[in-house]
Amino acid sequence: MIADTFSPRSLAPAGEVRVRWLGTAGFAIEHAGAVVLIDPYLTRASLRRCVVGRLAPDVAAIARHAPRADAVIAGHTHFDHALDIPEIALRTGATVFGSRSAAALCRAAGVPAARVRDVERAPGGEPVVGEVGPFQLRFFPSAHARLLLGRVPFPGDISDCDQVPLRAERYRCGAVFAVEIRVADRRIVHLGSAELVEAGLDCREPDLLLLCVAGWTASSAFPERVARALSPRAVLFSHWDNFFLPLDRPAVALPAMQGERLAERLGRASRDVRLGVLPLLGEVWI
Repeated sequence: MIADTFSPRSLAPAGEVRVRWLGTAGFAIEHAGAVVLIDPYLTRASLRRCVVGRLAPDVAAIARHAPRADAVIAGHTHFDHALDIPEIALRTGATVFGSRSAAALCRAAGVPAARVRDVERAPGGEPVVGEVGPFQLRFFPSAHARLLLGRVPFPGDISDCDQVPLRAERYRCGAVFAVEIRVADRRIVHLGSAELVEAGLDCREPDLLLLCVAGWTASSAFPERVARALSPRAVLFSHWDNFFLPLDRPAVALPAMQGERLAERLGRASRDVRLGVLPLLGEVWI
C-alpha cells in the first residue's frame, strides 16, 4: 500500500489520545478511559457470505475488539461501515450518532431510541454537534465516491429493515458524513469515503485526518481537493484493506488501490504533511 507505517508514538511521543485502526474505515479513539468508535466493522464477512446470504454480526469478534464504547458513529450505512453498530450499542450502552438510515437499523435491532441520535441537518444549516465525555463531535454533510461504473454502490436510504439480519445490498448508503472529533486539545477528522463536500467543511488543519482510500480514483482531483479543503498535519490511510478477510490475518490491499500514487499527489499538494498506515488493530498516539 504505502511504505511508511506509523509506529505507536511516531506522531506524538507524549500523546494522550490513542487511535486504533479496526480495519476498513473503522477506528477506536480513546482518551481518559472514554472510547468513541467510528464505522467499526469487525465481522468481516467472506465475499461468498456477502453475495449469497444475510449478514449477522460476529459477536465474538465484537466482544474481543470492541468491548467498550461511549459513542459509536456511522459515517454512512453500507454494511462494511454499519453492520456491527447496533450490536455494539446493545452490548456497551453506547450512544449511536448517524443518519436516519442508521437510526432505522438500530430500531430494528432493539437499541433504545434515547441512545440513537440522528445527525442529519437541513440544507444550509449549522453543523450538528454532540458531546460524549471528553469528546466534542461535529458532523458535516459529505458524499460517497462514485466507484461503481460512475455510481454510488447501493444508493438510497434504509427504511424497511424491520427484520434483521439483512442481505448486503439492503445496507443502503444513506446520508454520508465527515466527522470532526475534538479531545485533549487534539482534532481528528474522519472521511469514510473517498469523496468530500467542500462547502461548509469548516475543520481545517486537523492534527490527524483518517482518510478512506477505496475508490479515490473515481473522485476528480481528490488528493488536491483534500489538501485544499483540510490541510491536515498528518494523514492515516484507511479502507484500503481487503475486508472480506478476517482480522486475524495481515492486511492485504484491495486491487487497484494505487496507494503510492495517492500518497505522492497528496504529499505534493500538502506541505510537510505526514502520511502513513497502520497494521490491522495497530495504534498511534497523538
